[in-house]
Amino acid sequence: MTIAVKRVYDPPAAGDGFRVLVDRLWPRGIRKEDARIGHWAKDLAPSTELRKWYGHAPGKWPEFRKRYRRELDANTDAVADLLDRLPRGAVTLVFGSKETELNNAAVLKEYLEERLGGSG
Repeated sequence: MTIAVKRVYDPPAAGDGFRVLVDRLWPRGIRKEDARIGHWAKDLAPSTELRKWYGHAPGKWPEFRKRYRRELDANTDAVADLLDRLPRGAVTLVFGSKETELNNAAVLKEYLEERLGGSG
């Protein structure tokens, strides 16, 4: 299985495979049928408190990453549910943030790859 990350505002592509939205809120201006989302894992998104605290401030990234991983560790049922849903092959975690590098999808990708026992 390979896991990629992509903005939900970028057009879906055949290579995306199974697309999972990993935000708590549905992204503005995107129709559900256009997003081609196979699963909306809103329970795995950062808590509202953590998301607001972070505010995509690059200086807070290391601490955000640690705190978000702690939230994921505490959310074993939702992590297990997502892992059960993932097909073999390509999976793309989609997110709404303008920040393409330092976002929750990047942390979740790393976290899932560790749980799957590989690097993708």
